[in-house]
This record gives sequence, C-alpha cells and structure tokens, in this order.
Amino acid sequence: MGESITVIVKNLDAKKRSGAAVNTYLVLRKEKKILLSLRKNTGYFDGYYGLISGHVEDQESASSAMIREAKEEANLIIRSESLKVVHLMHRKTNRFNIDVFFECTHWEGELQNLEPDKCAELHFFSLANFPENLIPYIARALRAVFHKVVYSEEGWDL
Repeated sequence: MGESITVIVKNLDAKKRSGAAVNTYLVLRKEKKILLSLRKNTGYFDGYYGLISGHVEDQESASSAMIREAKEEANLIIRSESLKVVHLMHRKTNRFNIDVFFECTHWEGELQNLEPDKCAELHFFSLANFPENLIPYIARALRAVFHKVVYSEEGWDL
C-alpha cells in the first residue's frame, strides 16, 4: 500500500491531425465590382492580383481576423454583421489550408493602401473584366462565389 504506479499508454492507431492554416479573404463588393490587390515584394504570387487577406492568428476568430486585415491593409472599418461567409476552400499546397471567403458590401473608412511595400495598388474591377494575372485559386474561388458554390477543394488527389 502507498505505492503509486505510472502507466503510459500510447495509442499506436492515433491519426495525425492536419494542423491546417486558416486564411481569410475579403470579397469587397461595390456595385458590380470587386476590390483586388496587386501583390509585390511578398515572395508569393508577386505581380498577381488577389484579395485583401490574411492568416488567422492564435486565439482569433476568422471574422475578427478579416476585420483586422481590412483595417491594416486598406483602412476599412468593417463590422462583423457586415461579413457573410460566401465560400470555404479546403486547399492543399505544401501545407493544409482552410480558406474562408467573406463578402462585404458595407464598410466605413476611406479606401487607402496601407501596405505599399506589399501592395502595388488596390483597384475595383468589374465582375466581367477581371485581370488575367489573378491568382489562380482566387479566380476559382471567385467563380465559385459567383455561382453560389459554398465549398470547394483544391490540390487533393480525389
């Protein structure tokens, strides 16, 4: 009596969790136009247009991350009730990504490029006239949004 026994149990059948990165993207609509951002000096799709976007930080919700990124990148003040999830993409690259696309049609603040070191320009493009140098997975996600497809997968061998 009085002795303690430590038992270490290993579950050899345990599956590895994905540890996916959660990324947010802003589909900012003004009339029949979408705001695009021309990337530069980032090392990732420089010279291509994308959306205002960013990673969800530790202990941050996806909507809070989107609100933060819109303010940091473009001086936009967005309320959470103005955000609507319009697409979710599960994307496999050299890592696993969960991409959350939020649509917003109402915001405050004057549009301003606050990251000129990473963004050559912010420009509203007509839905019928997107630039050819649009990041490919962003182009596919926007097509899904326009066709009201809520979920897609990319980079998986299905």
